[in-house]
Amino acid sequence: MRLRHIPGSEEAIASSPFVVQEPEKQKGNWHALFGNANPIAIEVGMGKGRFMMELAGENPDWNYIGIERYSSVLLRGLEKRKELDLPNIWFLCVDAKDLGNSFVQGEVERIYLNFSDPWPKDRHAKRRLTSPDFLKVYDQILAKEGTLEFKTDNQGLFAYSMEVIPAAGWKILDYTNDLHHSLMFKGNVMTEYEAKFSAKGNPIYKLIARR
Repeated sequence: MRLRHIPGSEEAIASSPFVVQEPEKQKGNWHALFGNANPIAIEVGMGKGRFMMELAGENPDWNYIGIERYSSVLLRGLEKRKELDLPNIWFLCVDAKDLGNSFVQGEVERIYLNFSDPWPKDRHAKRRLTSPDFLKVYDQILAKEGTLEFKTDNQGLFAYSMEVIPAAGWKILDYTNDLHHSLMFKGNVMTEYEAKFSAKGNPIYKLIARR
């Protein structure tokens, strides 16, 4: 995936009061940072952050951490964050494969994966955020009864995920091939991509899984 680099984005992120600069130092102690014992949810690949910031505003009894590895993308989210009063959300600029360095087992109650890059070529399958390699990472940090929620407009990626997630020892609790016309739509919060794709009439796929 090729993204347009925004000059100065790294420096802006390094000085942002909304970004945890050394997340490995918070490992096992995130509740102290939030100042409460509320459950923690993370979004891996948060993009511009619309989804996480809306959730944080609607659910003050949850703590949220948005994770985005691309500085130019995260910067857009931080610009929006400046306009909001959200004490229950932080951001990380890290690679998802390194999440085990930032959280201990059981520290995360919910993981969101929204409209991840489908990496359609077989040789890139390991890069898909629902691949067995990434599921092993989520297994390191997710609480015993924690859940993984995955949404996509890509039928191929969804079919792949429906196959590999159970094969990795996870249980799919619920799923739909058309989220916006299903019972699972209740309480749905849309991402930027979801709003765009659904407006075109594209079906949105979703699954919820547990280890």
